[in-house]
Amino acid sequence: MSVIAFEELLQNIPARARVLGLDLGEKTIGVAVSDRDRRVASPVETIKRTKFTKDAERLSAICAEREVKALILGLPVNMQGEEGRRCQATRQFARNLVDKAGVTLPIAFWDERLSTQAVERVLIGDADMNHRDRAKVVDQMAAAYILQGALDRLQQPVGGLPPDGG
Repeated sequence: MSVIAFEELLQNIPARARVLGLDLGEKTIGVAVSDRDRRVASPVETIKRTKFTKDAERLSAICAEREVKALILGLPVNMQGEEGRRCQATRQFARNLVDKAGVTLPIAFWDERLSTQAVERVLIGDADMNHRDRAKVVDQMAAAYILQGALDRLQQPVGGLPPDGG
């Protein structure tokens, strides 16, 4: 398998399968996982980035431990909907997972605009966390936010209307 369009994801994974969500940063990778029914995203951990090989090994281990069948990477599109340097880096990371690390799971992208900012607002306001505590969880929470958005979209039938018609 390889990088696929988000719309093709359901056709390439079993009906009940966990999905891993990633928030790629320059220094960290936030990781979240779904339940088997793909309804709820939960934060897992934050990986401190080192070398690609070590990062990929940790991601592969998480995928194996949690029986993950697909990956969703947050794509940091800018507010005008254009892709910049960070999007290119994210797409390259996905290609490297396939080409260099031998990842065979389907990989798709999800627009992550404002995910980190939304999580920061929650952690500052609702959770009233200090900066040090926030820094420990913000990336994995952002990954969960990204993954939850993708899971919600996967639950919608073709045509985009909710199952109850709206």
